Amino acid sequence: MNEPSFRIGADVGGTFTDVILMDGEGKIWTHKIPSTPPDFERAVLDAIGRLLRETGVTGESIGDVSHGTTVATNAVLERRGARTALITTRGFRDVLELRRVRAPQMYDLFFDKPEPIVERHLRLEVKERIAAAGDVLAPLDFADLEAVKDVLEREQVESIAVCTLHSYAYPRHEHAIGEFLQGAFPDLPVSLSTEILPERREYERTATTVLNAYVRPVMQRYLRAMRDGLTDQGIIAPVLIMQSAGGLTPEADAAIRPVYVLESGPAAGVFAARSAGEQLGIDDLITFDMGGTTAKASIVEDGEISYSPEYEVGASVSAGNRLVGGGGELIRAPSIDIAEVGSGGGSIAWLDGAGGLRVGPRSAGAVPGPACYGRGGNEPTVTDANVVLGYIRPGELADGEVSVDPEAARRIVHDRIAAPLGLDLLEAAEGIHRIANARCMRALRSVSTERGRDPRSFSLIAFGGSGPIHAAGLAGELLSPRVIVPPLPGLFSALGLLFSGVEHHEVYSCLLSGDGLSAEKLGGIQSDLKRKMLSRFRAEGYSAERVVFAQSVDVRFRGQASEIRIPMPESPASEATIESLRRAFEREHRQLYGHTSDPDNPVEVVAVRLIGSAGHRKTGGRMRADRRHVRKLPSRPAYFGKKRGTVETPVIDRTELTAPRPGPLLIDEYDSTIVVPPGIRVNRDRQDFVVLDRTGS
Repeated sequence: MNEPSFRIGADVGGTFTDVILMDGEGKIWTHKIPSTPPDFERAVLDAIGRLLRETGVTGESIGDVSHGTTVATNAVLERRGARTALITTRGFRDVLELRRVRAPQMYDLFFDKPEPIVERHLRLEVKERIAAAGDVLAPLDFADLEAVKDVLEREQVESIAVCTLHSYAYPRHEHAIGEFLQGAFPDLPVSLSTEILPERREYERTATTVLNAYVRPVMQRYLRAMRDGLTDQGIIAPVLIMQSAGGLTPEADAAIRPVYVLESGPAAGVFAARSAGEQLGIDDLITFDMGGTTAKASIVEDGEISYSPEYEVGASVSAGNRLVGGGGELIRAPSIDIAEVGSGGGSIAWLDGAGGLRVGPRSAGAVPGPACYGRGGNEPTVTDANVVLGYIRPGELADGEVSVDPEAARRIVHDRIAAPLGLDLLEAAEGIHRIANARCMRALRSVSTERGRDPRSFSLIAFGGSGPIHAAGLAGELLSPRVIVPPLPGLFSALGLLFSGVEHHEVYSCLLSGDGLSAEKLGGIQSDLKRKMLSRFRAEGYSAERVVFAQSVDVRFRGQASEIRIPMPESPASEATIESLRRAFEREHRQLYGHTSDPDNPVEVVAVRLIGSAGHRKTGGRMRADRRHVRKLPSRPAYFGKKRGTVETPVIDRTELTAPRPGPLLIDEYDSTIVVPPGIRVNRDRQDFVVLDRTGS
């Protein structure tokens, strides 16, 4: 594939849509626009059209469109997916209902499990069964399939999931069911667990396959509308979708396996943060991405992104952690280890029945948005509170699509929060801000202290439209020594899309231990996975020389229910590799859990994983901030708590930060504001990153 003359990165969030146009030299043009739910593609297409008109670039000049979207995630959160049926082995229809014995809070006696995505009358059984060793205990009954066909026709289902017992190893019955269904319903999407998640664990495989089927028609409609809109603008370039695991995949693959792209937007931000760390020579980062709807956190350690084999969508804290959970929809698919909470700029502040102040998880979103935007919002949000505190400038934001009205923010916070609680307006606004921070801390601790990592040895890199506003306070709670704010913080995830390449994942489910865990066996599995993956890349136009591999294995002690993913060198497996694998697993086990198992208890490898990537772009030197003029006054009053009160705070833009200086300071930018509280020093380095230093505070 030739390098394109122009490329587009488009990141769709719950509140704003960010689009970047980049030429071959790394020069960029940006546009930020409110998202347009439920037709999210409209904002993307409008922003692309505006950039093409402003720059005079033709659609034919675009080489590819890299895209991160929350469409599939929103379909799950809002239960707007397709009417889905599940076909499974007789006796296993209630796997989705039984779930795992896990709850978000161990002693919550009133916890109710989420309702299954598929209602029970649409969970259909067929007579068939293959044993774990491969013996056919019951042949597939085609009379049962005919009965299933009648039910599917009567219920007018829109998508079908198929998951039979032990099909990850012996898929012939599942394939036969899939062929029957495609013949009977050629227009319906059919998701087979052997194609979505060929791994052991019956509940996880069923849940992931069902979720894929549930969002598949939604994603297909979205991608079709996106393709039609791009074609109308003369863009025939491929659309590449960011996966949850941090690499791009062709739109055709995302349409078939949308469950792999549920966390595409957050993943792009983490990838961009890792690239920023490479530029700065910083290997250990905690990433903090706070947008309009949610706040996301992840960790980069020793320059490597942390991955999770599973995560949940829809829980109070969505994170890849098997120690807690059960509050959302489980997805076992490759993903960057991201913790997510419903705390963003649009999160609504409200009073519960006892008169307690709460923030989120409900959000004002893009429509109607915070009250201060003047777009019909009539509930106080975190953004309104930040306007009252003086952290967000009044007037136009971004490209003038939104204008901030401070009087509207003060009025809504006073009427809905301050007056009912008998508080001063600034105290009420600060309370909203601090509660939002407390919710964000749940995500930050989930990826740091709860993983056995000490945040005092990590820098906090903050981005998203709201991230730089809250970052200094959060770093103080974490005791993180510094905060890094990259150029274009509000568009940082979209920038990450442009530095990504195409990436594919393969997994082989196994059970290797004792004498069975040998270099010969492991090497054979790795070779088979590489052959399969290279064939896929060649079909997409990439030569074998351009593909870079990363290998890992899922390891546990015998008798354990969960495993730890351990990276492996790309060199051929040897007995030294096996011993190194054991030591690495024991170190990570000790760091996570504080102990190791009985030394005589053998380790087991339950899965071998391979990641192949091609076409990754370097940052091309420096990430440069957008130099568009921001209208601002030389100072504005900002409130920094009871101790310091309201301070007339200098306001500058990034270019004016030519030497280190102490806070308080407000750095207004095109897409965000960096809040520097009193007692913290701030500087801008040669690569245009703003660094808040807490070590002297």
